[in-house]
Amino acid sequence: MERSTPRHMRRDGKGPGRRAVLLAAVMTLSAAVPDLEPQRNRQRDEAGAPDGLAQAPADDSTARIMDGAPGTESQRQQAPPAPSRTDIINTYGAHGARYWGLEAPGVLARLPAGTPGIALTFDFCGGPGGNGYDQALLDTLRQRHVPATLFLNSRWISANPATARQLAADPLFELANHGTSHKPLSTTGNSAYGIPGTRNAGEVYDEIMPNDAGMADLTGARPRYFRPGTAYMDDVAADILRALGVRPAGFSLNGDGGATFPAAVVAREVGRARAGDIVICHGNHPGGGTAEGVRQALDKLLAAGNSFQHLP
Repeated sequence: MERSTPRHMRRDGKGPGRRAVLLAAVMTLSAAVPDLEPQRNRQRDEAGAPDGLAQAPADDSTARIMDGAPGTESQRQQAPPAPSRTDIINTYGAHGARYWGLEAPGVLARLPAGTPGIALTFDFCGGPGGNGYDQALLDTLRQRHVPATLFLNSRWISANPATARQLAADPLFELANHGTSHKPLSTTGNSAYGIPGTRNAGEVYDEIMPNDAGMADLTGARPRYFRPGTAYMDDVAADILRALGVRPAGFSLNGDGGATFPAAVVAREVGRARAGDIVICHGNHPGGGTAEGVRQALDKLLAAGNSFQHLP
């Protein structure tokens, strides 16, 4: 901005002394700072978020980005909008399922080859499956600085909103999607362990996306992984998950038998884990043997030099 020369900066010898001139110059520069700040803000907005992070659309909660939000760097990257329910039905509604079980094609059942760590995962099922919170289990993980991926069901979050927020704020834990109604993920109505699964592509979408949106609000980013109730899914449901931008997750080692094993059995089973294993246990049965069994297993595994990590 062009300005005329102030009187106190005249060089005709009639102005004030050098000290006053310097003071006036400082005051003039200070007055200019508010004029520059909006320009900096405009330049930053036009260039996008710092460090290459894209700005998230304000009206799309499933793609929201929050600087400093829990989760990994890849979680905080903006993803394209997920297909709509209609898109999923039109694309996958006529596909015939060929597989039903725990290891549908594309399901992450083990960590990639060469991964040095073990991944502990814990399901929080909610509803008739239990709305409890195993404080002793989470205390064990925190005291030993062992990271874990926690799969939260929508019903459990609704029953434990304050605890869910605390877990979301703890960088030791990554939160993942365990479904809206805790159903096996089927496109034909298959059941697992007596629990009826979803019946078609539209119901698969309904089991995934409501809790997906709720968890995006909770953590500031869409969850990267989905594990259905019972962990059973068919191959078409696995395809739908990937189309929605989510990776289906399974496990290689069942640590607590659906929260039914006593502590000694949990300790033995979790203690069998080696590099590359994905261990499944439960965090919603504080009266069971999971917490004590995991504590015993972790102490032995850590003493043997094993390391732990989130799902990749």
